[in-house]
Amino acid sequence: MKNWKRFAAVAMSVMCMGTMVACGSSGSASNDSKTGSAGSSSKSQTITVVSREDGSGTRGAFIELFGIEEKDASGKKVDNTTDDATITNSTEVMMTTVAGDEAAIGYTSLGALNSSIKALKVDGAEATAANVKSGTYKISRPFNIATKGTVSEVTQDFINYILSEDGQKIVESNGYISQGNSGAFTSNGASGKIVVAGSSSVTPVMEKLLEAYQKVNTGAKIELQESDSTTGMTAAIDGTCDIGMASRELKDSEKSAGLTNQVIALDGIAVIVNNKNSASNITSEQVKAIFTGETTDWNNVK
Repeated sequence: MKNWKRFAAVAMSVMCMGTMVACGSSGSASNDSKTGSAGSSSKSQTITVVSREDGSGTRGAFIELFGIEEKDASGKKVDNTTDDATITNSTEVMMTTVAGDEAAIGYTSLGALNSSIKALKVDGAEATAANVKSGTYKISRPFNIATKGTVSEVTQDFINYILSEDGQKIVESNGYISQGNSGAFTSNGASGKIVVAGSSSVTPVMEKLLEAYQKVNTGAKIELQESDSTTGMTAAIDGTCDIGMASRELKDSEKSAGLTNQVIALDGIAVIVNNKNSASNITSEQVKAIFTGETTDWNNVK
């Protein structure tokens, strides 16, 4: 009988401990539910600023358009991106980084947007190709290709295709804005290898263009090397590629080095956040404050 009473007492003690743990867990869940998501939380949440690497055309255009790049007293351009920013080296890594961090904010090519992240309206305008084309969404930049000197016949044939009606249809079908076209395409039939190198933002639409072109001209073999705009322009200057890709305007130094550029599309730059972020709109001034490190908490983005 005594053993039975002792067993019952132990069992009761275990039950009480279980109840206390359950109550504690319930309390924690309740507290967590009050935290909320980035952009709407009453609890402090440090913003994770995600930027691109030096040399990226997207970064160059982004910091210029939002006033993050400013001239110092000597007239030299200075990039004021916060030193605390997480640096990514491609469009794909940028997207993955923002998708994996609820407190993150970054930027990417309009044509690269997908359901893994959320694009914010900027100054009330949605980041769409139609709004870029109409001028409603003002955060945009050109996609350029650049060559040096006289190019091979097959390289010129591919350039002709990109600028033709067929090529510009591919540009528009992939979410970019055509800058006009030269009409119907007729191949010169040239064969050989073409090396295209540069911007990771231009790469996705360039992949579509070269795939379509090689069906028209089966004698052309195209190698695509993804890096960044500055690397692409340097390769074109050095002659290690036939066509360089840049997701920005060419620099005066690149033009003086002998490069000739051609705009193949207009692209918007979307400001992106994690899907769990409750924010939907941001002002240009807020973007600048965040990326220069002046604003560091989502509660101050209202």
